[in-house]
Amino acid sequence: MLNFLPRTSYMSMSSNREGEFSAANQHERVSPVCARTTMVYAAKVRDVRLVRGKFLFFLFIFTLTFFSSCSKLGYGVLLWSTEEPAILSGTILPVYIKSNINQTWVVGIPKQYREDKKDDNKIEIPLSQLNFAGSKRKARRFSEEFAYYAPVYAENLQDRLPIRDNPDNGARSVYRLRTGEIIKILDKVEGNPPISMTGAPLPGDWYKVLTHNGVTGFCFSYRLKIFNHYEGPVQAVHGNKIETAPDPDLDLVLSKKWSPESYLQMINTRRIDINELKKDYRFDPGQDTGIAKIILPGMEMEFVYEGIIPDGERAWIFEGTSLQMNLRTNTSLAVQFMESTGLRRTLLFVALSADIDDLILQENTRRESQYALIFNQGPVFTSNNYGTITFTQTGGFSWTGFDLLVPQVIPRDVKGEGQVDMGLFITQSFEERYNGAFTLRFTDGSKLILRFMYNLDNQGLRLEVLPDYAVEDITVTRRAPSPMVMYFFRDSSL
Repeated sequence: MLNFLPRTSYMSMSSNREGEFSAANQHERVSPVCARTTMVYAAKVRDVRLVRGKFLFFLFIFTLTFFSSCSKLGYGVLLWSTEEPAILSGTILPVYIKSNINQTWVVGIPKQYREDKKDDNKIEIPLSQLNFAGSKRKARRFSEEFAYYAPVYAENLQDRLPIRDNPDNGARSVYRLRTGEIIKILDKVEGNPPISMTGAPLPGDWYKVLTHNGVTGFCFSYRLKIFNHYEGPVQAVHGNKIETAPDPDLDLVLSKKWSPESYLQMINTRRIDINELKKDYRFDPGQDTGIAKIILPGMEMEFVYEGIIPDGERAWIFEGTSLQMNLRTNTSLAVQFMESTGLRRTLLFVALSADIDDLILQENTRRESQYALIFNQGPVFTSNNYGTITFTQTGGFSWTGFDLLVPQVIPRDVKGEGQVDMGLFITQSFEERYNGAFTLRFTDGSKLILRFMYNLDNQGLRLEVLPDYAVEDITVTRRAPSPMVMYFFRDSSL
């Protein structure tokens, strides 16, 4: 029977094999039995070392896995109350895992919310429903700041009420609420309130809100029912929410600004009336307030409605009112309502391709360039009969020596100073003889307004006096039967 050498003996033999074995080889050969014993022992040692290596490797993996599953990422504050278990909004939760694939957090359940100690002490919640703070100290600070609005929710009372990306009625819509849909109130913020027909702000406030499916934005509270939630499932105060079928055509209508058809005619004829554009005549469906508005010259109407419901292809009724609308094209909308006489009236509105502010800017640029031509040609023009007109760089004028025009054209008490308004246009039939038309607005207390067609040449400026009836809106459409034409020579001494 073979007995293995002790490990110390083997190591001693291994360390001295060059000495002892070499010496032994000089005197005698090693026996075959001893050689086999040594080889078997070496193999056993290698096996032991391999087993120990595998054990340590699996121990490392187990330890890493165990501590990874138990270690925390940090702490967060629950924004939307959970149902099972019923953890209230504002509760501080330990956070273990963030899954960008599943869009969830894995969080710990506080002891006071566990129904059975044997149950799993972790749950998943959507990423949007928890504010991850990091440290517990930061989580406590956020929880304290959030405490006032932690139980506050709101029920939407108007179908397709928009949530916007800024607290302003003109800001971009990022989401539209269904009637009865619940949202979480996160905070009250400063913003621009919608304005009623009387010019007064509508009652309410702007809130930063969170939808159940994770959309964050701002919503005005005029059409919201705000309530507090302290126990049980979060649900509507007035009952279950109404599921609304998608309506891309209605979304298109609500996403555009609808201006009167006359605005489109201005653009097509290139005759922009800045004063009309600044009045901002429009049809407003009132998706923020539940109040539709029609604002036109001599007409201001409001329709308080409960919802917008389909009434045929690309047609809708404003529930609770006589107001209806029909999308004729993607940029043309017909609006109908019942007048006090019992007759139904139809108005047409359009979605402009350009912003109104841009149109005003373009028209102002045109006027400035037209005035610059007159100023650069002068700026002083003189007539032996009608005096001297001097144009200033800031758009003003002064007129002296106009005695022959008193009182038929200019009253006696007029001093002859004012501003030049280049907002007139002429019809095509006059374009061969004249460059355009302008208005002189006297600012010396007389409030006198004189309108002229004008023509510039190398020597001076020709003016034709226009009677009031010759101008329709902002366009010169006719001349006087016996027009007064005046010529002013350019002052060459300047």
